[in-house]
Amino acid sequence: MAGRKQNSTYTRNEVCIIDCDLTYAVHKLGGRWKLLILDKLCKKKMRFNEIKKEFSYISERMLTLQLRALEEDGLIIRTVFAEVPPRVEYELTEMAFELGPILKQLSDWGGKQRSSVKKD
Repeated sequence: MAGRKQNSTYTRNEVCIIDCDLTYAVHKLGGRWKLLILDKLCKKKMRFNEIKKEFSYISERMLTLQLRALEEDGLIIRTVFAEVPPRVEYELTEMAFELGPILKQLSDWGGKQRSSVKKD
């Protein structure tokens, strides 16, 4: 931790997350559904119910938690419109748009690896 004074509030994990770029990225994107949500939002802004329809196998609570975490991490913007009933839209931040090519590469890699696995 060059140039930073370590105190007792830092745990080993926090130091690793702060100082290791790969660990920082994995921490921000880690979570069972975050990558899939980000991939859908790469295409367009979406309302909660639209996202829910795309991922019917995710509980509402889990989807809400994942969306909150993505918002807190600065990867999505949540916009609430003053309408009745209230309308909420989710969209990617500029920082998250940079993930588009990376998500495509991960998808391509996954497809290649999945197709190379022998099916019995």
